[in-house]
Parts: sequence; structure tokens; C-alpha cells
Amino acid sequence: MANYAVALHGGAGPVPGRDYVATEAHLECLANTCNERLIAGAAALDVVEFAVAELESCGLYVAGKGSAPNSAGYVELDASIMHGPDRAAGAVAAVVDVVNPVCVARGVMERTPHVMLAAQGALNFARDNGFKLVDDAETYYVLPVGVTAEDISEQKHGTVGAVALDNSGALAAATSTGGTFMKLEGRVGDTPLIGPGTWADDNVAISCTGTGEHIIRSGGAIAVAHHHSAGASLTEAIQRVLAEIKRLGGDAGIIAASRHGEIAMAYNSDGMKRAAIGSDSPLQVATFDD
Repeated sequence: MANYAVALHGGAGPVPGRDYVATEAHLECLANTCNERLIAGAAALDVVEFAVAELESCGLYVAGKGSAPNSAGYVELDASIMHGPDRAAGAVAAVVDVVNPVCVARGVMERTPHVMLAAQGALNFARDNGFKLVDDAETYYVLPVGVTAEDISEQKHGTVGAVALDNSGALAAATSTGGTFMKLEGRVGDTPLIGPGTWADDNVAISCTGTGEHIIRSGGAIAVAHHHSAGASLTEAIQRVLAEIKRLGGDAGIIAASRHGEIAMAYNSDGMKRAAIGSDSPLQVATFDD
């Protein structure tokens, strides 16, 4: 029987003492749905796009509908997606007024010769290709679960992501974010960067969340892949990169799935909203340490 697996994250850095029951219930339902799709033969790339689009659309996380404005007062979004077997990848950075940035990122991957489109160019591409746009930004965006109005004045963060292995052996990863609260206009973190924020190849699929500047400087997802290919276990590879991020002064969380169906999820912050399930892994759903 072929291995399959899916892992999801709703962002590192949840605040201890706040209630994340709603996000855990949502992640559990979504993980089960993704699992059912994989069992039915869905492609890993389709599953991670579906999962991240659901995380963007629900308003429970700091991505898509749950994103906060930048220092200029409007929402800018980043997302990326990668297909392991052929290293195909697409991304959008600092794009506005799109409902599902991850879908636009896949569009960039499949409909252009490029890997990333940014800002107005990304919006023009989304509009020209019929991707769903936000009708009224003033009313569309909401504060996600566990975020208060006071948090918006601080450089807090949130990201969503998914990794999957399908029963053909293909791996894929996708990540999306609204970025740090009150970020400077035009700021881009690790999320839309293929390598630091998102990576998938023949052996592993990885999605990162946390302080993007530190994830970029540590190598992020691709550093995990390199450690793993050099012989480290998936968990050890993640822990090495998290240690480097911490040494640089940042906090982060990382999820990964291997071609053998192994799942690893770890963080160096207070917690990470997460869920996973697979052929060799019972359902796991948590926010803080077990």
C-alpha cells in the first residue's frame, strides 16, 4: 500500500492562555478532508492548494481574510506553492485584493514562465486570469482567532501552510500569509520565497512560519531539506534550523513530510497551530505542547 500524508499549520506564535478551540476544530476537519482526498487518489499539489485556500478564506488565521493592515493602512498578501517532482513553483508577493493568494501563486507557476509576481503586477495577473478578488477591503478582513486589536500595534505574525505526500509518491508544499502586523509598506518575508518559506523536492516537502527575516537568514525550508538529504532525520533537520533561527533572534515553526510518509512538526515559539494525518500517522491536532 502506498504511503500518503498531510500536515497543516495555522501559524507559530500563539499567545498562551488564549482560546484556540475554534482553530483546532477547523484544522482537524480540514486535515481529515485532505486525508480523504489523498486516499481517493488526489494529487499532493491539489491538496496543498485546497488546504491553504481554505485556511486563507476562513478568517481564523493571519492569512487571507484574517490579515492585518500594514503601516500604510492596507493589507498586502504573500503566498507560494511548489511541486516536488519537477520543482515547479509559483509565488506572489505584496499583492492586494485577492481572496486566495495561493491560487494566484499556482497560476503564476502554470500560466507564466516566472516563479514570482509582485504588487501591482500580481494583481493585474490575478484580474486578467479570473481569480477571485475582494469586493470591499474595508469590510472583508477580520481579526483572526487569538488576535486582539492591541496586537495589531505590535510586530506579531501569522502564516498558514500545508505539505502533502500523495500515493504516487509526489510531494508538494504551499504557504500563505498576511505578514507581520504593522509591517512597512512593501515588506516581503520568507513566505513567498521558494527556498526559505516553501520547498518541495523528491524527498521532502516543507512549509515555514514565524519571523520571516530570521527564517530567510537561516535558510529556512531548503536548509531543512539539505540537512535531511545529508542524513539527519526529518525532526533533527527541523530542530537544527529552528536552533539557528533562535540564535539569530527569531521564532518559528516548521512542518514537513517525507517521501516515506514521515511527518514532523516543531517550533521554538510558545506554540504552533497544527494538524497532521497520514497512512502511518494517526490524527494529531494541537496548538501548544502536548
